Amino acid sequence: MRTILIYAALLFVWGCKKDTYPGGSISPYIALYDIRDLYRGNDVVLTTDNMYGSNSIAVMVVSDHSGGNLPAGLLVVQDSRRLSQLRGISIPLGTEAADYVPGDSLIIHVEGKVLKKVDGILELTGIKKEDITKVSSGNPIPVNRVTTNLIVANPDAYESTLAVVVKGGFDPLPGPKDKLSGDKVLNDGFGDIALHTEATALFADSLMPVSANFYGIMFNVNGTPQFRVRKGDDVVVLSSTIEIASVLITGFISDVKGADGNYEYIQMMATQDIDFAATPYAVVVTNNANASIPTGYPAKGWATGSMRTFKLNLYTGKAAKGTFFYVGGDGKMINGPASTSISSSNWIRAFNYVTNDGDGFGTKTGGLMANSGNAFGMAVFKDSVVTVDSRPVDVIFISSGGSLYTEGPPAKGYRITNTDFYDVINPVTLQEQPFYRSGSNTISLAYNTADLGYFYMLGGTYNPALGKWTKARTQTNVLLTKTSALTEIEGTGSTTLK
Repeated sequence: MRTILIYAALLFVWGCKKDTYPGGSISPYIALYDIRDLYRGNDVVLTTDNMYGSNSIAVMVVSDHSGGNLPAGLLVVQDSRRLSQLRGISIPLGTEAADYVPGDSLIIHVEGKVLKKVDGILELTGIKKEDITKVSSGNPIPVNRVTTNLIVANPDAYESTLAVVVKGGFDPLPGPKDKLSGDKVLNDGFGDIALHTEATALFADSLMPVSANFYGIMFNVNGTPQFRVRKGDDVVVLSSTIEIASVLITGFISDVKGADGNYEYIQMMATQDIDFAATPYAVVVTNNANASIPTGYPAKGWATGSMRTFKLNLYTGKAAKGTFFYVGGDGKMINGPASTSISSSNWIRAFNYVTNDGDGFGTKTGGLMANSGNAFGMAVFKDSVVTVDSRPVDVIFISSGGSLYTEGPPAKGYRITNTDFYDVINPVTLQEQPFYRSGSNTISLAYNTADLGYFYMLGGTYNPALGKWTKARTQTNVLLTKTSALTEIEGTGSTTLK
């Protein structure tokens, strides 16, 4: 019994020692994640006790004062020592902050220094240059792509870290002489954040781009998230061309309650007035079940045909700007047989795909869209002729399995377009990625439980004037009944135009 008690006591002592074990030693370096966690609203003097036996931080410099746009005198550093969680801190160092540049690896003695907030920014104060040892220079800093909604939702997690806001733009569109100087509202399709450029910054007179990647550091300035690029090169212009999607995929039902044949449909929205008789379109659905022929990677992309892709031409009817219209089976019921009729809606094409092959390609089928398993997708084209090289107006995929894409040579896959989900050119690496599953084009929706009648509502906000989603689409699963009304799929949560 005495041996057991001694062993239990030793376990208790070992358990109270953070980051150590019998025969080991405590690391002298504490993670910034743990440093920031010490602050609870009041100034904190750092000691070896509250730093769990550590006395220093090992960090990477991300601040660059050469552009004149960061808060004066702040050295900004970051690390990801705790659970790979990236965190940063700002250190007031005066003019000597400019002596350090991005990629410098530093060891900083922090014992006895004070953690406090200054004008809303959490700072590590009391540090002098003699507390800092430069270990090396020119180290690469991994790109940290962050969406603005995440920054706004948890600004403390991103404060004093280097991030890139991808495909950022401004609303309204900047004029030909509008400059970056001042406070601008930056939108990346996920939310808005304040972009601040000092009037004295060396790049303050740079023109505002239509679309760009913005590399910068986030600060909490008096409680408001503020994003600052460090120098002119931190703004990487992507395009000055506005591509307006004339048709948006806003929802669909792929698995109604009961038999699916001729009851599946796709909901879309026109972003401009469209006369389909004058300007024909086409909708193509792809099914990639392992048994679907031809098997393997789709050599002809969306035009592969047979059991892999099915095309419906849109050549009659009209859709007004901002209105929904429908394409799908000729049942025209909201949730399969014996459910509410939605035949009074704007059906641009209702088609019996159970007994008829597709328009140009696609084999008749009892289920146009998959209900589970490998990926299926849908795309709309501004032409009734679809070939291997056709680029869609809009495209959505559900799931990711199956033979979808190969680099080749030759490359084979389903072409995408620039949307809230996909990019023809990788916005970070600037490499071409024209297919689903190539490069960063990996986003997909998730399948729902089968045979219940879920409508996939894809709610977002699209701005035709900007040619971009100012609020990306999100998947909302609306469980329909046999008596559901049309307002359940066209009401709250649906896509809107700005």
